[in-house]
Amino acid sequence: MVTGVGTTDEAVVLATSDAPTVWTGGDLATLMRDPANTIPAFALDSSARVPGFDLWDMWPVEHEDGRLPRFDGAALWMVLAATVEPDPDSRHMVARIYLASERHSRWTLHQPVFPEGFTPGDREWSGSAVLDDTATRLTVHFTAAGRRNVPGPSLEQRLFEASCSFAASDGGFILSDWSAPQETVVADGIDYQVANQTEGRGGEILGFRDPGFFRDSTTGRAYLFFTGSCARSSSRWTGNIGVARQDDAGGAWQMLPPVLSAAGVNNELERPHMRQRGGNYYLFWSTQAKVFAENIVAPTGLYGAVAPSPLGPFTLLNGTGLVAGTPPECPAQEYSWWVLDDLQVIGFADFPGIRDMGLIVDAAQRRAHFAGYPAPFFRIALDGATARVVG
Repeated sequence: MVTGVGTTDEAVVLATSDAPTVWTGGDLATLMRDPANTIPAFALDSSARVPGFDLWDMWPVEHEDGRLPRFDGAALWMVLAATVEPDPDSRHMVARIYLASERHSRWTLHQPVFPEGFTPGDREWSGSAVLDDTATRLTVHFTAAGRRNVPGPSLEQRLFEASCSFAASDGGFILSDWSAPQETVVADGIDYQVANQTEGRGGEILGFRDPGFFRDSTTGRAYLFFTGSCARSSSRWTGNIGVARQDDAGGAWQMLPPVLSAAGVNNELERPHMRQRGGNYYLFWSTQAKVFAENIVAPTGLYGAVAPSPLGPFTLLNGTGLVAGTPPECPAQEYSWWVLDDLQVIGFADFPGIRDMGLIVDAAQRRAHFAGYPAPFFRIALDGATARVVG
């Protein structure tokens, strides 16, 4: 069992953590599916769709300690959204971050988070959000994809943050007085490849996205975990999880070496985020079966690792990293999970009920079967380096 950090001096950990934990094909060779690492199956529910919109990646608005503020009983979330187009795959090129609220698993979509034309990208991709303890100031960490007013397609990704005044009023939310977006850290081309492609297929593009905020209650330091691509690897599969640290509130973010590398194994370790429980630090990420190397068979799912500090060294949960995979009978049921502080987990419903995704070959079929709404919550339990689905 992995033990807590106790009084370990983080400086000692930093001195020995320049090399990331490596996720290998050998780790995944022992992976076996069972109910403890499988998400319950569900059917497509057209009534759960938000009329006129596709919804996918979502994350909660949290206090720094992971608590969910509630407003008239509702939790506040952010979600990537796009108006419905003939092909749901096109949504990534027009994505914006919206506010949404959830009460008793019933969802309401509110307004876009940012004013029109505010962000430096021509679309917005995933991040995280923190509400201060007075519930009057909201900070959003996000991915700016592309560049505004630059012609031609772009898959460029940059990390930004912005904050605003926040108020809840009559079942709605008022965001005002935004600070100018500030770039938090920049890919260095040494540990992290610069993600500035102009074309690429899903699952094969470089990554520098998905900033996930975490405040360490033991040291008070803040961290941003993010999806990166290893600049030191010549493999087709270059996924890693990067990190930046902020020693003082409001201070500059310092880029650090990656904490986990899947070079040669997997290309996308998406939406990394951390939870602190019982003195241990749990790092979670999402990935898809199609982005593993050709000789590796592993499911689309929520994966994770545990460490005695936010920077590692990490031990893969369950020995393989798999925490909760999609059901074998519907392998694309859902994706892009977020673990809440109480260990509830949510993703978005992708293609529930489809056994063979090879039969979904064109835009019309994708549109007919794509769900595009929040998936049902499930729950996990953690015990040292063991994780399991419990309901």
